[in-house]
Amino acid sequence: MTPEEFKEALASWATGVTVVATEWEGHRYGLTASSFTSVSLTPPLVLICVDRRAESCEALLRAGSFGVSILALGQEAAAMQMARSGEQKFEGLPFEPGPTLGQPLLRGALAHLECRTFRADDAGDHVLLLGEVHAARTHEGSPLLYARRRFHGLG
Repeated sequence: MTPEEFKEALASWATGVTVVATEWEGHRYGLTASSFTSVSLTPPLVLICVDRRAESCEALLRAGSFGVSILALGQEAAAMQMARSGEQKFEGLPFEPGPTLGQPLLRGALAHLECRTFRADDAGDHVLLLGEVHAARTHEGSPLLYARRRFHGLG
């Protein structure tokens, strides 16, 4: 099996879209992540898979906390912008500090989670980042989905 065959097969898996962001040493770092899932109710844990080559990886590991914005339908442009490299990825996007941990959360998202880093483990070319959820808020709307290298809505 080639990496391309593996990626093509995984593209068939429909998933939600999140933006994961942190502030560390006075700078904001973030990325778009579709490799996100709940892990445990007690304690409340979520998992994010982060490419270790991503600019934000080190900051996410060192900051000790991070915010997760679960994107709503209509936030495709924000997802694409946060998936890019470079310091301008936050430019023009309506982020605000979370009320509990102060980490960046994208306004207009379907849900927000504020997490403290619970554990990080190596997994091939990625890092498995477990976050303990300290606050969660939900908002009205429909989820943004991603499958077959395109964004989708429900129905």
